[in-house]
Amino acid sequence: MQTLSFANPPRRVLCLGAHSDDIEIGCGGTLLRLFEAYPEVEVRWAVFGAREQRAAEARRSAEAMLERTASPVIDVFGFRDGFFPYQGADIKDCFETLKSVFTPDVVFTHQREDAHQDHRLLNELTWNTYRNNFILEYEIPKYDGDFGAPNMFVHVNEDTARAKIDHLMSFFATQRDKHWFTPDLFSAVLRIRGMESASPSGLAEAFYCRKITI
Repeated sequence: MQTLSFANPPRRVLCLGAHSDDIEIGCGGTLLRLFEAYPEVEVRWAVFGAREQRAAEARRSAEAMLERTASPVIDVFGFRDGFFPYQGADIKDCFETLKSVFTPDVVFTHQREDAHQDHRLLNELTWNTYRNNFILEYEIPKYDGDFGAPNMFVHVNEDTARAKIDHLMSFFATQRDKHWFTPDLFSAVLRIRGMESASPSGLAEAFYCRKITI
């Protein structure tokens, strides 16, 4: 396994999530590391399917996670959960608007083989819209059992892992009654990916990197 480092960190980051907690679950640890190291980074944060209480949770969570960054912009749209493929044209319009006002160095989005139809549509529109941008696809644990074999890992230490999990449990009260939304599940995912990538802390987040130019 080859470990790479880059002299020029991303200055503009686009985070895309279908639902209110997706970004935090999929890449929260990576973002915490990034924002701590480079608080001057510009961030555009877009959640597409959040209404009422979940919309409020999405915004409060994003504001807390982005509080160290410079002039973040948070978009929370109200598309119907589970029906994204049937609202594709309107969601595509949102992507085109984002593209016209923000050119990211890296895009965080859902992974292509995700079993949730909303997640898959966002991935499709991400690649359709940001063909020449660096895209990292994150993973979401779920009942469908769609975890795969990611090819890029970001190591996180115990403090960052704990901060991510505490953040999830603090900001998403509507999800706490779900059988899978537990600290031990989030910790287990970090531990598995840490084992696979030989993380010094034993913890990591994983991504699918479909295309990269060096």
